Amino acid sequence: MDSNTAGIRTVTARLGTDKPVRKTPYQVKGVIMETFPDEEIVPMLNGQYRDRFLYPRVQVKILNEQIYLVGIKEGVDPILSVVEKMKDLDFGNITFEVKDSENEIHDDHFQPIERLIRYRFITPWVALNQTTGGRYRFLPNAPERVHYLNRLLGQNIVFLAREMDVKLEENLFTKVALNSLFPKPVDETGWGAFTGEFRTNFLLPNYMGIGNGITRGYGAVFGLFNPDMFQYNEKEMEQVGEPLPEMKDMVMESEIEVVNLDEVPQPRPRSARKKPKPKAKPIKKTKKVLTEEFDVVEDEYLSKKSAKPKRRKPSVRKSAPDKKTSSGDEKFNSDAYHKKQHNL
Repeated sequence: MDSNTAGIRTVTARLGTDKPVRKTPYQVKGVIMETFPDEEIVPMLNGQYRDRFLYPRVQVKILNEQIYLVGIKEGVDPILSVVEKMKDLDFGNITFEVKDSENEIHDDHFQPIERLIRYRFITPWVALNQTTGGRYRFLPNAPERVHYLNRLLGQNIVFLAREMDVKLEENLFTKVALNSLFPKPVDETGWGAFTGEFRTNFLLPNYMGIGNGITRGYGAVFGLFNPDMFQYNEKEMEQVGEPLPEMKDMVMESEIEVVNLDEVPQPRPRSARKKPKPKAKPIKKTKKVLTEEFDVVEDEYLSKKSAKPKRRKPSVRKSAPDKKTSSGDEKFNSDAYHKKQHNL
């Protein structure tokens, strides 16, 4: 399997602090933006580059009460610049002294390979949003549900490859293994989360996010080349679902499936992402690739492939949009939002 690049540059920076970090990724991002207002990392955290990148180039994770900064492509140098200067993180009510940092840099990620790699979700995989969750609930049996999730995962990976300008010449293979097909609700968003593993013939960097809620720390993956390299915090996992299962306990396992690249729609061109609003009131019928949370949304192909019971026809519920939620999503990464939501 070939691609038009030799791989994408990535970095994972782990910050060693003098005490355990019990803060959210939003809070950490807010402190970084406040501490380094002139650094290039700021527009990558506050949503300013949302029209340039469908997938966030800088991600903040809290894993085992430690801070991880994940940089992809354009996000690598901004992270390295900030980590070099970071001495402490002042949250107002508590200050964390940065004792040391470890940078793991690679130049060969985001490319197809000749074998299947096993990955584990070390934070819950929020596979279902309001749209995909609605379709998922109407699938009649377990085989169709696990097939649907497997297809959704495969298309997520294809979108990521295309976003990084990686040209896939052949098909992508995926295989999910989950401990349950009953999604765990996430907050009040209507999202559904799963725990488990997957295999694919595509090289992904550790700790990057897949699915919904990437900016909240969900969907972080870890390649199981050596499972003992990372000790998972099961208490953190139990906040959303069951403890991380062993592979032998995962009974909801799909077959190895092919994601036909010709059937995966292309992301919208960057030039078409912003369109002037017409004077007349339009009826919105757009197919979004990613939401404001940078999450992959179900596409037309998955909608056609999702089998619904012919004897049922789900009723269409009309409800007013949640203006409060919508407005919050649009500015959730701004400085003002962080100051309002958290004590910095």
